[in-house]
Amino acid sequence: MENCITFFAADSFSKDLGIKLISASQGRAKMELTITEKHLNTHRTVHGGVIYSLADAAFGVASNSYDVPSVAINTSITYMKAAKAGKLFAEVREYSKNTKLGSYIVEVYDQDGEKIALFQGLSYRKTKREYEKN
Repeated sequence: MENCITFFAADSFSKDLGIKLISASQGRAKMELTITEKHLNTHRTVHGGVIYSLADAAFGVASNSYDVPSVAINTSITYMKAAKAGKLFAEVREYSKNTKLGSYIVEVYDQDGEKIALFQGLSYRKTKREYEKN
């Protein structure tokens, strides 16, 4: 988990949103977000971009958990229920992985276990040479 902690520590955007890393292992991660006023949209529900960012942060940690730089090449999210207060959690599991691609599923739920959103992400696993070019 040490490399996951280091990876997430460099994510200033997620920290600014208040996202916290709870646990991580190869191909997996769990994040938490306590909902505050800044997370709400004009309907007084959690902004979709906040929910997406929570799921994306979990996806990023899980897909980079093998010490192979990985970047998103495709993501999608389906919102199932509005969230208004309390906490949100994002739990990601690796669906499949090979030398070039990793597929991940992230479930976002609230403190009562109610499903809020489902996120799917596909990552490209860079080679050392590709990583050094950037």
